[in-house]
Amino acid sequence: MSNIVAIVGRPNVGKSTLFNRLTQTRHAIVSDEAGTTRDRQYGKCEWTGHEFSVIDTGGWVVNSDDIFEEEIRKQVALATDEADVILFLVDVENGVTDLDEQVADILRRSPKPVLLVANKTDHNDQIYQSAEFYSLGLGDPFCISAMTGSGTGDLLDEVLKRFPKENREMPEENIPRFAVVGRPNTGKSSLVNAFIGEDRHIVTDIAGTTRDSIYTRYDKFGFDFYLVDTAGIRRKNKVTEDLEFYSVMRSIRSIENSDVCILMIDATRGIEAQDLNIFQIIQRNQKSLVVVVNKWDLVPDKDTKVMKTMEDAIRTRMAPFTDFPIIFASALTKQRIFRVLETAKDVFENRCRRVSTARLNEEMLPLIEAYPPPSMKGKYIKIKYCMQIPDVRVPSFVFYANLPQYVKEPYRRFLENKIRERWDFQGCPINVFIRQK
Repeated sequence: MSNIVAIVGRPNVGKSTLFNRLTQTRHAIVSDEAGTTRDRQYGKCEWTGHEFSVIDTGGWVVNSDDIFEEEIRKQVALATDEADVILFLVDVENGVTDLDEQVADILRRSPKPVLLVANKTDHNDQIYQSAEFYSLGLGDPFCISAMTGSGTGDLLDEVLKRFPKENREMPEENIPRFAVVGRPNTGKSSLVNAFIGEDRHIVTDIAGTTRDSIYTRYDKFGFDFYLVDTAGIRRKNKVTEDLEFYSVMRSIRSIENSDVCILMIDATRGIEAQDLNIFQIIQRNQKSLVVVVNKWDLVPDKDTKVMKTMEDAIRTRMAPFTDFPIIFASALTKQRIFRVLETAKDVFENRCRRVSTARLNEEMLPLIEAYPPPSMKGKYIKIKYCMQIPDVRVPSFVFYANLPQYVKEPYRRFLENKIRERWDFQGCPINVFIRQK
């Protein structure tokens, strides 16, 4: 297990900028608006051959009117509990504030190593201003600029010295990623919290609570994968804030980087146009799909007939691709949530399924002979050989014909359907190519 570094401090001192600098990514949203980061955000940092995890936390606030204040404080407390080293970030430009003193008072009681980091030291003259932070009682301040990277090397050297000596092994990377996607307020964060058994992601009734795409390693009960909680994806004309625009873009990027997408639909509202838009994004990126109809506990008079009606409505709206599992669940009551994980794992295994060339030809060539492609311009199309393309992320099959240009889309769909009938590719897109023999 890798070591963990948590970045804490009051709002707007540059925690997310430092997180992005250390992880060499742009995963954390950076804005001048205080309170941008709400959930804990995880990333990886590599320094002098050692790799460790970094946690970006929300700004520590007290006595504000913000509905998220109490939840953000909980997230900061959880992050400091998890961490091996805590980076307490302060702002040289603003000096010591009352909030800095309150945070320092809490951190002085922590048994974890705490490094005081004076951020926004963009000029050498500002180094002298950092002397006032000695009053916080946390030792020498490390003067850095998260924006330019100045001073971060010395800081990372000190971080490595403070780690417990035993844990230095590299974490695994080649494990599947399951992205939980959907419209705002469909219960994505509640579902992830139910999976991992802790309130890691802030949950409120306000649409747009989650802003970053949050990665969580899940390795319980024989499973091992990353769960990605994403921000809700709204229609373009509904996106009013810059922050929300970046959140939506980050969610789309999470779809692009995932292996299986768990599409959440609100059972109380049914399938809507925006659900179809998200489905199309998943299809365009050729990702595997599991549909979860959440909040099933709130549906009155639910029986097998109601379930079948909703399932038929979803498949009809998402046609022609209908070979995907649909699960009716409730993140609040934890009804069928374990089945969601099992199904997502099965779909990922289907995505990795390989059919031998001999078996494929044995099954498909008699079918093609019985139902050949329709002739075009008096010419007959003959398919004599087929195979699955190896080492591609999407199951892909190539059929070799004498006149591939005359094989149209309906016959490609026929071939795809026959492949699905004989082998289990549920939830996965399939590519069918016709090539010159």
